[in-house]
Amino acid sequence: MNFDEFISSGAFTALKDDPTDRPHIGAVDFTRAKDLTITRETYLEAESHGLTLSELLETPDYDPSPTGSALDAFERQLALAGIRIGGKRPSTVEAFLQASPTLMPEFMLREIRRGMAMRPELESLLSGTTTVASNRYTPFFIDTSAKDVFSLRPIGDGADAPQLIVTEQQHAVNVPDYGLALKASYKALRYRTTAQFRVLLWFVGFRLQTDKIGLLVNTIINGDGNSNPVTSINSASTGVLTYNDLVTLWSQFDSFEMNALICDVNNMKTILTLPEFKDPLAGFKFQNRGEVFSPLGATLIRSDATPSDIIIGVDTRFAVEQVITQPLMVEFDKVIEQRFEEAVISESVAFAKVIPEAAVALDTVF
Repeated sequence: MNFDEFISSGAFTALKDDPTDRPHIGAVDFTRAKDLTITRETYLEAESHGLTLSELLETPDYDPSPTGSALDAFERQLALAGIRIGGKRPSTVEAFLQASPTLMPEFMLREIRRGMAMRPELESLLSGTTTVASNRYTPFFIDTSAKDVFSLRPIGDGADAPQLIVTEQQHAVNVPDYGLALKASYKALRYRTTAQFRVLLWFVGFRLQTDKIGLLVNTIINGDGNSNPVTSINSASTGVLTYNDLVTLWSQFDSFEMNALICDVNNMKTILTLPEFKDPLAGFKFQNRGEVFSPLGATLIRSDATPSDIIIGVDTRFAVEQVITQPLMVEFDKVIEQRFEEAVISESVAFAKVIPEAAVALDTVF
């Protein structure tokens, strides 16, 4: 998806309100906010505690927001600097940098995260997220080969209870660094409004999240380096996808529940047009609001990183976990000192399998 397609998509419609320009319930207390000066050292302090600037500002030593506050701590800093990021009279990027350049890196980070939230499918596919201090992570190995372990049955006197064996995987998962350099001259940005600039940042976050879904799909299919690729079954006929094939895929989830289907756009179109799924109500929701129905109770998730001949069924509660070494961050030094021009957006992230049997692939071309 390019930038123009993003602008015209439904993902772009959320989160457009300006927190510094919306009706407030009651007065906003700026007493502590006025005593704060945000500098490069403030970012370094936040980084040393593993926090974002917004999170640091909410700590007791800074300016924690009272319950029901109309603005959070960072938004109060924007308001004090006279920076408006939306509404009828948004500030320009030049005015933002003149008023308070040290707020720009956190503004960028927050808006990129808003863009990431426009692709909520990633969070729905995760069994959980683990944050580690090292760039190597060793997942659990859960031995599910003995099916009778999960059977509820009486245990005779003196008999051993069935055992579910949990150990560590043989190989650790490497957590690589991913980075994106966002380059734009000050001349190109100075007269743009912050409302325009934040849309660009939303697009960056949206694309980053899309790429992470692709990384997750690759982990499901090929494994996390511990000889655990996805179990694959074939459709009844090569090159053909039928309703019966999807039912067969659904039937593979013994002890699990197929609650998500991941596929590329062409397979998604095929599923949406299968005669068995042409329910008038489902059709109305898709045509009227763009809501995709849930075949066999599974949420359809589009990822064009999925091979065109593969449809993946997943029990999202048990299949994959996200591993983070370094959360998303914006290189604040360059933004503050060089008036933007180039900012590196980076994150250290990987995906690991929890229980491999919680995902099964349907191969339609073999």
